[in-house]
Amino acid sequence: MTTAVILFCIGLLCLIKGGDWFVDGAVNVAHRFGVPELLVGATVVSIGTTLPEVMVSTTSALQGHGEIAYGNAIGSVICNAALIAAVTIAVRPSKVDPKTLKTPVIFFFSAAAVYAVVAYTTGYFSRWVGILLLGIFAAYMVITVRQIKSASSAPAEYSEAESGESSALKDLGLLIVGAVLIAVGAKLLVDNGILIARGLGVPESVIALTFIALGTSLPELVTAVTSLLKGHGSLSLGNIVGANLFNLVLVCGASVALAPFQIPQSATIGGRNAALVLELPVMLLVMLLLTVPALKKGRLYRGQGILMLLVYAAFCAVQFTL
Repeated sequence: MTTAVILFCIGLLCLIKGGDWFVDGAVNVAHRFGVPELLVGATVVSIGTTLPEVMVSTTSALQGHGEIAYGNAIGSVICNAALIAAVTIAVRPSKVDPKTLKTPVIFFFSAAAVYAVVAYTTGYFSRWVGILLLGIFAAYMVITVRQIKSASSAPAEYSEAESGESSALKDLGLLIVGAVLIAVGAKLLVDNGILIARGLGVPESVIALTFIALGTSLPELVTAVTSLLKGHGSLSLGNIVGANLFNLVLVCGASVALAPFQIPQSATIGGRNAALVLELPVMLLVMLLLTVPALKKGRLYRGQGILMLLVYAAFCAVQFTL
């Protein structure tokens, strides 16, 4: 058990540092083209910070642990919105551009609708569902790239040192090394997370919905905190919404396309699967709390962040009492 805990922690560190370096390299490249911050956050940064979830969930699905693939994706959406975004909003509320935010929000709730219909009707995610989710991801990327092309300004000015060959090589190196660390960290996290869950007698889906989901969401947390400290609130919000969309369409889509699985049932509430009674409704609730004020009022509020933190605390408390 001790070895598993140590390796689990090493996996988390690899994910954090790998995600950090990947994002740094990707953002440096994106900024050369003068792309708006919220769009950068909803695309390049979101893909980078979602890579841990992609690696963990696809690895879990291929190893026959669909409950971790499911729990990690749904748990990461809840964690991103109700913990990471909530903390940043509670600390420093900011204004947002509703027009730029509208596209990722529409795509998220469209994907969530598909996800909910499948979950509540058949409870089985077939390979065709995975392909459909990946198709939504592709459509989102095409539309967003077009938005970027129409909204992008002239490339930012760089000094010779920043724009030279060494800088480009450094950015590429950050991307490659970051991706490798993410892959290694995901492997360590899945393998040892399963061992820890079994050793403690905790259902694997609960571990995935809390510890692993939080661990793979740490790149989003690092990005959010760094963005706030540098005064880039739009980048932080775009990253959270984009990452949550990718958790549904890319993380779940890739996992299901590779290895279809049934909705896990490790606990029940009122005689019904807790995944359907608690997890999916909470996911939809926290995303509504996060996005509706931003779309209607064009800003985020401290009370909004505090409310989402309370929802997350209640969610975690209920998970460990089931």
